[in-house]
Amino acid sequence: MKHISGSLCRIKVALACLILSSASSAIAQQKQTLPVIQQVKFKKDTTSIVSFGAKGDGITLNTQSINKTIAGVSQKGGGVVLIPSGLWLTGPIELKSNVNLYLKRDAILQFTDDFNQYKLVQGNWEGQPAWRNQSPISGVNLENIAITGTGIIDGNGGAWRMVKKDKLTETQWKTLVASGGVVRADGKMWYPSEKTVKGSNTKNAGIIEAGKTAADYEDIKDFLRPNLLVLTGCKKILLEGVTFQNSPAWNLHPLLCEDLTLRNLQVKNPWFAQNGDGVDVESCKNVLIEGSTFDVGDDGICIKSGRDEAGRKRGVPTENVIIRNNVVYHAHGGFVIGSEMSGGAKNIWVYDCSFIGTDIGLRFKTTRGRGGVVENIYINNINMIDIPGEAILFDMYYAAVDPVPLAGEKREAIKTVTVPVTEATPQFRNFYIKNVVANGAEKAIFFRGLPEMNIKDIHLENVTIKAKKGIEIIEAAGIFLKNVNVITEDTSPVVMIQNSSNINISNLKYPDNSKVLFDVTGEKTKGVKISGTDVSKAKMASLLGTEVDKKALEISK
Repeated sequence: MKHISGSLCRIKVALACLILSSASSAIAQQKQTLPVIQQVKFKKDTTSIVSFGAKGDGITLNTQSINKTIAGVSQKGGGVVLIPSGLWLTGPIELKSNVNLYLKRDAILQFTDDFNQYKLVQGNWEGQPAWRNQSPISGVNLENIAITGTGIIDGNGGAWRMVKKDKLTETQWKTLVASGGVVRADGKMWYPSEKTVKGSNTKNAGIIEAGKTAADYEDIKDFLRPNLLVLTGCKKILLEGVTFQNSPAWNLHPLLCEDLTLRNLQVKNPWFAQNGDGVDVESCKNVLIEGSTFDVGDDGICIKSGRDEAGRKRGVPTENVIIRNNVVYHAHGGFVIGSEMSGGAKNIWVYDCSFIGTDIGLRFKTTRGRGGVVENIYINNINMIDIPGEAILFDMYYAAVDPVPLAGEKREAIKTVTVPVTEATPQFRNFYIKNVVANGAEKAIFFRGLPEMNIKDIHLENVTIKAKKGIEIIEAAGIFLKNVNVITEDTSPVVMIQNSSNINISNLKYPDNSKVLFDVTGEKTKGVKISGTDVSKAKMASLLGTEVDKKALEISK
């Protein structure tokens, strides 16, 4: 007996050590050292674009003068290229290594609306290789580059973008139609040209196909809108102080870059600008985005890593990212990961940010076919007001539509089916979200995973959200909610749980006299544990579906 007791004691000690080790590992994971981002360094030599013949009269096309200045400074070992006071009209600009393009405060660098100045080039669109019009500003395989100062870079995006009638006032719409272009037969969409119309009706428009050249895409060229700034395969980059605005598509698109710093930027687009994202960091490593303000037409600060098979084949995650002290006004999401995340995303820190009127606050989206793993995401100190959609959203059924339906728009409900897990099955796991406050949202918290691949191991702590609706948890596993306060108008229910497991909710606060506190459904639901929560304040503490095992829900003091 002594031998058996000793063995049991050793087993208990081993188990205790294992638990402590796991806890320590989890704590250590959250306290990982932040990545170090290497910074740029330039010679102080300054050359004005005027010295190469540029004229800031708003009429002269300065493409050659600006590019000659940049190339000349780079060839001499680098330095500063000055954009002085004035309105500088230009075509595409190509950056060069060791050059800092500096814009004075009263300098406007505006890109021409003459589409003939933009040649078709092989690039990337939404995570896939594609033909696009050359970006207004671009750079490939460069090192030690910067765009700084306090001037304005304007992409003249209105010349490129199609516009939905529902997103404009009647006067704005009439003015737009009177400017030229083409109106769709149903009168609900305006296009800049016939080529744009044809492109919008072409499946997989612009996707690179073997044997085809740029000439084969000429009839849809206007549709292949460029991103304002595209940097591909570059190292040590600084974007600081300037305003990037009015982009044809995405504003800022670093792709396969390392050591990227975005600091004190103003990034702006009309709220109705389709694909008018603020910044899309794709398959990049060592990134810092700080002190910047975004007010755009699509996602604000977005993490990507390629789309579907092309993204998985590239296999380069976005990793080691710090996002801090930023403000996002209008956007489809304040901080976003996805939906093109097929190469994965990991080790990302987001803190001390504010979202004002973004359609969704924290937005994590994907869909079947993407593949990729998003993990080790640390979010802290986020403030939000006036969120039309969800304050916090995890959704694995992204459908490439606006997050908030327009008036009168009808959308079909999701039909849940289980499919086999493959390399094309996406994964969200290991998120740590703390200290979030939101005043005003349609829904507080929403989780919707796949039946074959649940959203896993999400930790929310110290969260207070005032919203019309409460918390919805569907096809999720390992969800930990601690010190969450939901102030909801609709309390039937406050928390809905469906086909989910290992749900731990502690110290939940909710409105007095709520109709139903927990609505639990789905035959796969199990391991729902509620603690530290006064359920007596609700008219009905729990409502279990007939298919749910009664042991699936455990409420303790």
